Amino acid sequence: MTDRPRRLQGWGYAAWMLIIAVFAALHAAHLRADFPNGSPWVFDWAKYTDEGWYGNAAARAHLFGNWYMAGDFNPAVAVPVWPFLEWILYFFTGVSIVAARGLAIGCFFTSLALTYWLMRASCSRPMALLAVTLVVTSPFLYCFSRLAILEPLQTVLILTALNLAVRLARAKRPIAVAAAIGVLFALNVLTKTTGAFLLPAVTWAIVIPLWDRRKMALRCAMAFGGAAAVAFAAWMALIASLGLYGDYKYYFFVNKYDKPSEFYWPLVAFWWSLHGLLWVDHSAIVMAAAMVLLAAAAMWSGWGRRLWGNPLFGCSILAVGGYVLFMTMQDHPQPRYFAVPAFFCFFLVGLGIEELLRTEGWMRRAGWTAAIAMALVIVDHGAQTERYFQHPQYTFVNAAAALTQYIDTHPNGKRLMVSISGDEITLITHLPTLCDDFGTEDLAPKIADYQPGWYAAWNDLDPGTLEDLHAHFSVEQVAGFSAFDDPDRNLLVLFKLHPLPNGEERNPGAENLKIVLPGDKIDVLIE
Repeated sequence: MTDRPRRLQGWGYAAWMLIIAVFAALHAAHLRADFPNGSPWVFDWAKYTDEGWYGNAAARAHLFGNWYMAGDFNPAVAVPVWPFLEWILYFFTGVSIVAARGLAIGCFFTSLALTYWLMRASCSRPMALLAVTLVVTSPFLYCFSRLAILEPLQTVLILTALNLAVRLARAKRPIAVAAAIGVLFALNVLTKTTGAFLLPAVTWAIVIPLWDRRKMALRCAMAFGGAAAVAFAAWMALIASLGLYGDYKYYFFVNKYDKPSEFYWPLVAFWWSLHGLLWVDHSAIVMAAAMVLLAAAAMWSGWGRRLWGNPLFGCSILAVGGYVLFMTMQDHPQPRYFAVPAFFCFFLVGLGIEELLRTEGWMRRAGWTAAIAMALVIVDHGAQTERYFQHPQYTFVNAAAALTQYIDTHPNGKRLMVSISGDEITLITHLPTLCDDFGTEDLAPKIADYQPGWYAAWNDLDPGTLEDLHAHFSVEQVAGFSAFDDPDRNLLVLFKLHPLPNGEERNPGAENLKIVLPGDKIDVLIE
């Protein structure tokens, strides 16, 4: 290549990386804004609850002096890594939703670098940049990477582990590196327990590069598994010694959903979970599936052998398959769960196009067609991401602030509120809260212990919750605050809780407490 084409190529890469940097910067703007209203993922619960729930230990420790609330939802016992990082961060920033989301954005930026580094282990620079561009322009990842949820950190940990794994064959001390990967995997599971379903993917990435050195592959796999088991066991021993094992078990209890009675429900759940990949987007996911099917059909061709010989290709299939398996078993897929598999789907696209372009004839032409199609997809995704950036809304933070101001200007016993979105509101306004839906103690005895003064619900009252409240309080609806775009949760309704006269307690089993009772003022529906 002469100097002129080399300079033009250099300028082209520079312009490409500038575009990536610009779209990355969009993620860091408007961090107080709502999860984009009008998105296809309007119903995902994360925007109402998860930021508060999974970081509540860090916020409580800084605001109230104790990370643990007996009887309430304490997920940090099972998934401690994210709240630990938030706890450190808050020493410098104070407790705020902007700081928490800033940490998630830092994870996203790190994931972009790790994506490039991982793809470059076996791909050309253009295909590595293509994968990064698919990630950074994705409107799906724009929405979920800006939330202070567990997936951004989980992505960093798994990509770090895989970057080490695919380079094991060149490591000076491969067994030590494999043990480090095991520790990273344990941290991944302690960030979000769904990380356990990535075990086959990480094992594949460790073993395949060492396939010609079988004894070394076995030793590395054992070092990986042993280090992961020891690290995880150390945490389990710690929580058991602290008497927190009940909270650990409860975390899995609340994440277990009732299964249909039909014997064929796993097939339906599998299709639902597999189809859920389309939440990421339609074009790139279909392209990734086409690459996998084409590689399977052409397994014995030169193209197929090269692709299956790439450890990242099989690893990506196993990673996506692991998550689909988890969601099939749970039978409750949510869009946010696909934030990690999305990366691996984009890897499959880049890897497939790379190998197609290395062939001749119709396959090479197919590679160019796929590359052009992905360029068009990137333009479309970038335009959608830019629209989300251009139209930030602040309905939830404004509603939380107005609700807290109402409580502070209308005192009613303890400045403590019960709500499913309570931890989220604590993160925004520092109002002390309890969760009404989750907790190791039933709601009625829990509120008897804590004696809150307030309750907040979305749109309507659940009759079971009302029954628990009625055991100790009469309920007065006092205000409503509009927020978000979900028709089932777009009005945050605030209630005063008035203790029954003379400390009276009602018996939920002896009388119907699921209806409006004398002394109540309730205008919303009970359903």
